[in-house]
Amino acid sequence: MKNYVPLPAYEELAAKWLENYDAANYSDRGLAAQVLKRTHAVLERPYGPDRHFDQVLEVGAGTLAHLASIRHSFSRYIASDHDLKVVESNRKKPLPAGVELQQIVGERLPFANDSFDRLIATHVLEHIVNPHQALDEWVRVVKPGGVISLILPCDPGLAWRFGRNLGPRKAGEAAGLPYDYYMAREHVNSIFGLKQILRFHFPNRQETWWPMRVPFPDLNLIFCGNYQL
Repeated sequence: MKNYVPLPAYEELAAKWLENYDAANYSDRGLAAQVLKRTHAVLERPYGPDRHFDQVLEVGAGTLAHLASIRHSFSRYIASDHDLKVVESNRKKPLPAGVELQQIVGERLPFANDSFDRLIATHVLEHIVNPHQALDEWVRVVKPGGVISLILPCDPGLAWRFGRNLGPRKAGEAAGLPYDYYMAREHVNSIFGLKQILRFHFPNRQETWWPMRVPFPDLNLIFCGNYQL
């Protein structure tokens, strides 16, 4: 017999992650939960109630963690995710007026060019194998003058690796998830590479590093960026 642990059933891993996600990352009062809630607000800081984005698309909306932080007005807000189970689970939640749910693969958007005034993707780009191609598709559907808004983990920066010990790893392992293995397969892009890709493509940008504010991934946990086209 070979001395090798075979590939786990990845759908089962993803299901465990999803079942545990809100509890581990948003629902408790621990430091990790407070960090993630705070950073969604950081991304939305430039857009208060006096700002209107008529048509908004959120890619990879997951459990709708970001929606509660939206302060600007909108006519239509599509919260999309590639996982049908996630979308169906979200249908059980009360939604603000104008919000609709759709199952959509984020790298292949079924919309015409220049359809949206804003596109939001929080904790998404680090999961996509070809992030430059995903960005090209997102830019395609956003109107000239529109905004693409992103949140990224500062993985594998020093602060991020330390921060994993403050709740998420423990909660994941308690739920039967091999946390580090799953993260290694899910976070396929580092913040160091994504930072360079974003700076190449978007000269008109507003970026915030959190919590230290200095632009060094090793010293921060989260990166927020708003990019005007």
